[in-house]
Amino acid sequence: MWIWIIFIACIVLFLALDLGVFNKHDHVIKSKEAATWTAVWVTLALSFSGIIYWLFSGGLIENPTGLTPGTAVMKYITGYLIELSLSIDNVFVIAVIFSAFSIPPIYQHRVLFWGILGAVVFRALMIMFGVALINRIDEIIYVFGVFLLYTAYKMLKSDNIEFNPKKSWVFRNLMKVFPMTTEMEGNRFFVKRLGITMATPLFMALIIIELTDILFALDSIPAILAITADPFIVFSSNILAILGLRSMFFLISRMLTKFRFINYSLVVILAFVGVKMLLGHHVDVPEWLSLSVIVVSLAGGILASVYIPESPGAKHPGPPDDQEPA
Repeated sequence: MWIWIIFIACIVLFLALDLGVFNKHDHVIKSKEAATWTAVWVTLALSFSGIIYWLFSGGLIENPTGLTPGTAVMKYITGYLIELSLSIDNVFVIAVIFSAFSIPPIYQHRVLFWGILGAVVFRALMIMFGVALINRIDEIIYVFGVFLLYTAYKMLKSDNIEFNPKKSWVFRNLMKVFPMTTEMEGNRFFVKRLGITMATPLFMALIIIELTDILFALDSIPAILAITADPFIVFSSNILAILGLRSMFFLISRMLTKFRFINYSLVVILAFVGVKMLLGHHVDVPEWLSLSVIVVSLAGGILASVYIPESPGAKHPGPPDDQEPA
């Protein structure tokens, strides 16, 4: 348990330093700062594979699935890249939410910080539940596999995503509990008006982001569980990818319209993982193949977006045009 305690303590420390030191004062996250922090988080996450090797080679952590140190590292990196790639859609949705609630760029990092903190807690609970299911009920892997294939199919068929947070069922019911102010109140989530506690658009955006992350986790967690059922690898790869989502949002939110074929990359990844889950008890898919499929799919989507000319008047998913650049 001490490994888990140290890892969670490090995550809490990183988050405390983020809000209490590096981003103590609200400010607009520029592209250069976002690129620097994205590089820091990716480097930290990939360097953690060395910790994974050390833990498994020294028998310092429980190894319920009997992984060798090298295999554990491969599964960790594969799981991390899956979560990172599936976060691309999450970035688009967050941009839409910020635009819908007119959240100024200066306060967007604050919302994302608390959103990520909540996501860490919810992901931990969902990972524990998913690992327990797979370890107790072998057949559940087929349910996850079919679900991922269905998700890939739905993503393939939806050329344009129409998402209006203010028309959602969640927002309508939140308004019944917390009346919302029409204007921002600095970086405050709640204000009092005539003795009534009212939510600001900042709080509403936070709750919608939190709930949409849970929906995205329904795809990403089964995808990682297809790679390994080792709880520490699943948890660490997922959480480290989530921690880098904030800086990645400010870096690529305005670039998503340029990578118009990236959704097809995600379709390939989800479909491959779904098939792997369905064949998991019959075919042993090597980890290098899983990792190669993910890397080649992402590279193919990016290269196709760059080199294939866009048709005049073509429309594709992306952040709204009025979303202010970070």
